[in-house]
Amino acid sequence: MLGPVLLAASRSDAIRRIVSATPVTRPVVDRFVAGERLAESMTAVRALTGRGMEVTLDHLGEDITDPVEALRNRDAYLALTEALKGEGLGERAEMSVKLSAFGQALPGGHDLALANVTPVVEAAAEVGTTVTLDMEDHTTVDSTLAILAELRKRFPQTGAVVQSYLFRTEDDCHALAGEGSRVRLVKGAYKEPASVAFQDKREVDRAYVRCLKILMAGEGYPMIGSHDPRLIAITQELARSYGRKLDEYEFQMLYGIREAEQERLVAEGHRMRVYVPYGTDWYGYFMRRLAERPANLTFFLRSLVSRG
Repeated sequence: MLGPVLLAASRSDAIRRIVSATPVTRPVVDRFVAGERLAESMTAVRALTGRGMEVTLDHLGEDITDPVEALRNRDAYLALTEALKGEGLGERAEMSVKLSAFGQALPGGHDLALANVTPVVEAAAEVGTTVTLDMEDHTTVDSTLAILAELRKRFPQTGAVVQSYLFRTEDDCHALAGEGSRVRLVKGAYKEPASVAFQDKREVDRAYVRCLKILMAGEGYPMIGSHDPRLIAITQELARSYGRKLDEYEFQMLYGIREAEQERLVAEGHRMRVYVPYGTDWYGYFMRRLAERPANLTFFLRSLVSRG
């Protein structure tokens, strides 16, 4: 039952200050966040790609309150694009963006986010990589998918994320499963009301499989965002059933989580992309990781005790 409490805490400024000020927090955060600076994230990228993995990078910064912050986030991604160009990795290293970081929640936010993210997508295409639009809480889904549709007119490789715990997601998967579409399927990591989302884990898992079948049967490129061994096995079975080759879908996992499983999938010939977050605004991301899995929270609490 701690999950909803931690998700609520992820948006609390008071708890943010307490957690950030705790001396033992930083070493634990380092397990899930590749660093605060761009150079540190590039070190992580080189290590991961050197082991045969691919990456998607997320410059952390959401829930902004000022258009100037949106411009800073845009510029951070443009700097990231230049850094990736220097690595020469092409689509082995792409970028993930949260449109809230580009001003989506501000007045006139839809148009503002589109205006800010467009130059990032343009710059990504110029250096041979692409962008995936992360999905946030349910109130942003329509706007995010509308921005995706606009971007795909010029950049059809732009990806999207869908969350199986939302009731609407099966319909969204049908709409997104067309040729050329790139879709990352995740369970969902925000606290959502029962009016729009499944609350029971088993229902979320069953919805995940239904969505996965839609994407696997479609003409797009499914990206399976899960650490769940059962869902990974089901994915492999469905890929065989639908005749998909190993380069016609990929697995995605978070930086610092189930690293041995990441290595195993690569050894079996699968495409394995690691979601690599970096930046100073790590708190919200960190708390959602604790809420997702009891093992993550246990790891954090053990570190508090051992270092306290």
